[in-house]
Amino acid sequence: MLPPSPANRYHVDHAERLRRTFHTLTGRDLVDPALAPDAAADVLFHAAFVVLSHNTAPDPLLTYGNQAALNLFALTWENLIQMPSRLTAEAPNQAGRARLLAEVTARGYIDDYSGVRISRTGQRFLIERATVWNLTDAAGQRCGQAAMFREWRYLDNISSG
Repeated sequence: MLPPSPANRYHVDHAERLRRTFHTLTGRDLVDPALAPDAAADVLFHAAFVVLSHNTAPDPLLTYGNQAALNLFALTWENLIQMPSRLTAEAPNQAGRARLLAEVTARGYIDDYSGVRISRTGQRFLIERATVWNLTDAAGQRCGQAAMFREWRYLDNISSG
């Protein structure tokens, strides 16, 4: 799968799934609801907030990250779509992340999630006030989960030695 771009309409079908499910579950909009799908997909990819999603595989792989996500996690598109989403958290934080995702599966979404994440380069950061929600396809079948957050702060890296 190629990176989002004008040539592939910024993965408009997936962007619409993100928009639709976020609005259905939370009553809020990721981007201006008056935007046409192509324009909304472009705005979402270039938004100042982070949006990520993963599929429903036993070890879910990331399926989307906007430019803010790619920058924050220090990933290329090619890195992102081959990466198990659990690797966005350090090993000690993966159990908490798994509990969070199980809660989202059961409830549909949660707001106000905070947790430590890690970039490909080892930079740790705290995400705050994240919304995590279930993604469903046109038939209403669960097909993944997504997260959106506007707030994060970098943490001092602690070297082992």
